[in-house]
Amino acid sequence: MRLGIVSDTHGHVENTRQAIRLLDSLDVDQVLHCGDIGTEEIVPMFSAWPTHFVFGNCDYDQAGLAKVIEKAGQHCHGLFGDLEFEGVRFALLHSHERRRFQEALDNPEYQFVCYGHTHLVDDRCIDGKHILNPGALYRAPKHSLAIVDLPSGEVNIVEL
Repeated sequence: MRLGIVSDTHGHVENTRQAIRLLDSLDVDQVLHCGDIGTEEIVPMFSAWPTHFVFGNCDYDQAGLAKVIEKAGQHCHGLFGDLEFEGVRFALLHSHERRRFQEALDNPEYQFVCYGHTHLVDDRCIDGKHILNPGALYRAPKHSLAIVDLPSGEVNIVEL
C-alpha cells in the first residue's frame, strides 16, 4: 500500500492541483492531509482516493469543512486521527496543539506520527517511531509532500 501525505494547503488551489497530479503519477492508494486545509474547494480535489483530513489552526470553519468532507465521501477526523493501514498505526494531526502532539509522540502504539503546521519537512525516526511532516503545499521554502510505502514504512519526500 502506498500513502500520500500532504499538509498546509491553505486553500491554494494551483499548488494543490500540482500535488494531485504528482500523487496520481506516484500511484498512491490513500491520502492523509495533516491540516490547514484552508477552503472547501480543496476537499473535492482529492476525490480520486480515500482521503483522511484533520483540522489545523487556520481551518476556521471546521463545521463547514466537516460537512464538505463528509459530503465528498471522505474521512473527517476533527483534530486527531488514529488510523491503521496494513498493521501500521498512524497518529494524524496538525501539531499546533503542543500537548496533543506530545501525547502522540509519547504513545508507544503509534509507529508513525504525521503532522503539519511548521511548513518544514521533518522525516526522522526516534526509538522506532517515525515522525513525519511532509512539508507544506503553500508558504514553504519548497513545496513538498511525502510518500509512505507499507508495510516497509519507507518514506520519500517529493518536491512539487
